[in-house]
Amino acid sequence: MITIHLKYEIDPDRIEDFEEYGRRWVALVNRFGGTHHGYFLPSEGDSDIAYALFSFPGFAEYERYRADSVTDPECQAAFELARRTRCIRRYERRFLRPLDQGNADAHSH
Repeated sequence: MITIHLKYEIDPDRIEDFEEYGRRWVALVNRFGGTHHGYFLPSEGDSDIAYALFSFPGFAEYERYRADSVTDPECQAAFELARRTRCIRRYERRFLRPLDQGNADAHSH
């Protein structure tokens, strides 16, 4: 399994646009075979930082999703929403793997 962690710098005056962007991507990632864990928006503290987490069974499935999203009309509409509203100033993407809890005893010393 691969989990993608996105950190967004957003325009706080465009939070509603970013929320719509997030709603669209939750449905799209799930439709493409991933599991979206949600968007996490500013509450207290920084007003311009948001996060998203989603997983795919493996890196190959994630790469297929990325390739397919380029030609998918709903994905392109979501990208266009972000471009048009400028709700996202920048983002960082990280790839994470879960700790294998099942073999914890085999690796302990």
